[in-house]
Amino acid sequence: MVLTAWRTFVTVCRLGSLSAAAGELGYTQSAVSRQIAGLERELGVPLVQRHVRGVRPTPAGEVFRHHAMAALDEADRAVRAVRDLRDGASGRPLAVGATPSLAAGIVPVAIRRLLDTAGPVRWSLLPGLSLELHDRVVSGDLDVAVVTDAPPGLPNDPRLERRFLGMDEMVVVLPVDHPRAGRGPVHIRALADQTWVEDNEGSAALLRQHAARAGVTACIDLTAADLPGKTALVAAGHAIALIPGVLASALRADLTAVALVDPPTRGIYTITPRRDPHPSTAPLLDQLVTAFESGRPAVAGATSGAVPARLSGV
Repeated sequence: MVLTAWRTFVTVCRLGSLSAAAGELGYTQSAVSRQIAGLERELGVPLVQRHVRGVRPTPAGEVFRHHAMAALDEADRAVRAVRDLRDGASGRPLAVGATPSLAAGIVPVAIRRLLDTAGPVRWSLLPGLSLELHDRVVSGDLDVAVVTDAPPGLPNDPRLERRFLGMDEMVVVLPVDHPRAGRGPVHIRALADQTWVEDNEGSAALLRQHAARAGVTACIDLTAADLPGKTALVAAGHAIALIPGVLASALRADLTAVALVDPPTRGIYTITPRRDPHPSTAPLLDQLVTAFESGRPAVAGATSGAVPARLSGV
């Protein structure tokens, strides 16, 4: 299909190797190289750079990768929709969007409970940042999105129905061998000499605001492409990071979350179109409320009234 080279490029970026991508996709390595070279000629910029252990995307390649992944997801959904129609499947799929941390936590839990109680429902899940998801609900691409009011905030859009799920307290994620691990809650002033990493401007703004209120500056010297990249840098000891409290129970084993004194918070909301709601939207919203409220803190120094410990973007 037309997007073959795009899919090859995304696979190369994910695996970090032309030969590994060739093996997974069933091509020769030279065929993979030709597809990447064709994309680079079309776009007029290098998309990958070689290094001793394989390849990685250039800055332009990283930008292209992000949009290519979204395009491929849409193409796959289009193919499935046509095949479902051909095969006689009834009803449109429930299209759900969620910020990265929420897509890694309460949203899958809520969908599982929906399927257990309501029976089979065709569905899809698209991660994204809050403003992007807002626009996709407005355009009709999504039936429901689970978002946050972290900076720059949520538009007050009369076309959408907004439902408040609860407040989420941000926490600090540290390597398990960090001197502050297991000793929360910790004051931001005690971390003023640390290097921080961020993956999006919303979380960075919460961190800067929290530090400024305490009269210190958070040194955000590292930037990650996404949440997994951010936590990988922390696990390797390069930095510490601010993450949503709802992610605490889903952290990898070499990380630990510590509560902050007077932590920054963000509100968690669902947004849905006021017109033509999907039949499964209302029961899913009920399950999202249950999934959020049933979470428990998994954060050093947190109390029983703190954040639910399961749910992302900022």
